[in-house]
Parts: sequence; C-alpha cells; structure tokens
Amino acid sequence: MTTGEVQSSGQKSKAVIWRNRAIMVVATVAVLVIAYFILASFIPRWWAQRLANTVHGSFSSGIWWGLVYGIVFTLVPLLLVIFAVRVWKRKGGKFLAGAAAIVALVCALPNLMTLTIVLGGNNAAHAGERILDVDAPAFRGACLVGAIIAAVLFVLALALMGKRGLNRHKAAKAAERPAEPTAPPMTGDR
Repeated sequence: MTTGEVQSSGQKSKAVIWRNRAIMVVATVAVLVIAYFILASFIPRWWAQRLANTVHGSFSSGIWWGLVYGIVFTLVPLLLVIFAVRVWKRKGGKFLAGAAAIVALVCALPNLMTLTIVLGGNNAAHAGERILDVDAPAFRGACLVGAIIAAVLFVLALALMGKRGLNRHKAAKAAERPAEPTAPPMTGDR
C-alpha cells in the first residue's frame, strides 16, 4: 500500500464520519420537531385537566395551589441554578452543575406547562384556558403572583449571599495586612 492510498482512505473515513454526523443531526432535528408538534397539542389540555382535578373548581383552592406552584416551582429551579454556578469550578463540579441544571429544568416544568396554556396560541392552549377558567379558577393569577414572590425571594437570597461574600472579602483583606507596630506603654522610668 502506498502513502497516497493510506491518505485517501483516511480522508474518506473523515468524510464518512461527517456525513454520518450530518445525518444524525438532521434525524434528531426531525424527531424533535415531530415531538414538539405532538406535545404542543397534548400538554396544555392534559396539564389543565391535572390542575382542574387538584383545584376542583374552588377559588380558594385555585389561589392556594397557584401560590404554591408559583413559589415552589420558580424558587427551587432558581436556587438550583445558583448551586450549579457556585460548584462549576470545583472538583466534580461540572457533573454536579449539569445534574442541578437538569433537576432545575424538571422542577420548572409545572410552571412551563402552565405558561404553554397562558401564552399558547394553538387549539390545545385555548382548550386548556377554558378548562382552567371553569375548573381551576384563580390558579393562573395566583401562580403569577407566586412566581413574582419567588423572584423577590431569589433576589433577596442573592443580595444576602453577595453581602456575605463582601464581608468575607473584607475580613480576608484585613487578615492579610500586617499588624501595625504599637509603641510600648510609657512609664515614668527611663
């Protein structure tokens, strides 16, 4: 075998690899688009029915569950994102950060599904809105209020963490400075 034959077979294998990658990317995009259309017609109706089964048509239950979902499923993902950012550069942090990001996404799904009902423009979203209007009144508004409360709590947590970090930084700088020499106490004797 000559050098030219080895190089050409190496180039062919690279071309085959790139062709296979391109096929995989196109197939993955096609599957994701199909899954999106199937889920876009299914999720809003299904989620609205789950919420309706939880609330049972009661305004007070709608407000209560809306606040709970809004606060919990907004605050927990935000705190998990902070955790992911803080552990990213530590040993094993990339794995922990990735796991925290996945858990944060899973925890945010209830609010994201409610958002598909509120902001969606397809028939399933409109059907979900009608279901929530009748069987889960006040849920959407309370969920929004809960999400706002969670965002305020998150900002307060960030402010406290920032203040604590500044205090630690100041203490570390003070510890680095050498102590100033003090004059010995003066006595009457020379």
